[in-house]
Amino acid sequence: MMYVEPGTINVSAMDSVKKAEITGSQINDDNKKLMAQLTPINEKSKKIYQEAQRATLAQQQSAEYQNMMQARFKAAQSEQEGILMNFVKANPKSYLSLLALSSLGGPSADPAPLLPLYNALDLSLKETEAGKQLETSLNGLKATAIGAMAPDFTQPDADGKPVKLSSFRGKYVLVDFWASWCGPCRQENPNVVKAFNKYKDKNFTILGVSLDKPGAKDAWQSAIKSDGLAWTQVSDLKFWDNEAAALYFVRAIPQNFLIDPQGKIIGKNLRGADLDNKLAKLFPASM
Repeated sequence: MMYVEPGTINVSAMDSVKKAEITGSQINDDNKKLMAQLTPINEKSKKIYQEAQRATLAQQQSAEYQNMMQARFKAAQSEQEGILMNFVKANPKSYLSLLALSSLGGPSADPAPLLPLYNALDLSLKETEAGKQLETSLNGLKATAIGAMAPDFTQPDADGKPVKLSSFRGKYVLVDFWASWCGPCRQENPNVVKAFNKYKDKNFTILGVSLDKPGAKDAWQSAIKSDGLAWTQVSDLKFWDNEAAALYFVRAIPQNFLIDPQGKIIGKNLRGADLDNKLAKLFPASM
């Protein structure tokens, strides 16, 4: 892979393009330095992924195994994000910093740590089309940032009865975006069930929002029954055009938002042990 930018770029190859040397290009020089730092992390992630692919059926069905693998993926991801953030800080004039910043945090990123990085970028980067789009995206994410008031919405349950998020005010509520067709969601459901059963009597509940497809009500209801999801479930059955998902900038699932009794977002994307750890702090065993 190489980047093309204004100016003269030299590509020299003795035997193959794969081994070519690229000179005369600042962005390709920056990319070479960044890739040198990221390669060990990428190799680590690749090995974890290969191990997950070799998992036995028993391991695939084990919540403990899935949580362990998820924790390893998360550790590698955090390490990668740290490298990218340091690169952005050290290279505020590099177009690669703009690209790196755009990739940080995923589709439902928390803008709080990213906005200072964006603000520190050189003005020439901010004035590019990509720079303007990133600013718009980060500002939009403020609506669902930790500390923001959760946007209210209403969607029908399986019986067509409208359910409003704000009707749960006074409780801690986990807004859980998922779908019957989503493999990672179904793998995560045992963790969500465990959390619900453990804390449902401690002023905690869950509101499931399904991104199931039009005409897939039966599949949605079957998954609820099969996975033992004993909390309120809603869906407009509009797939990725789900209006609540659009309101929360959900671009990948599973995704969730933890909301306090006053309606404020206090956590997001809490999966596996992260969800239980967060709830354990809110509801100590002595309560």
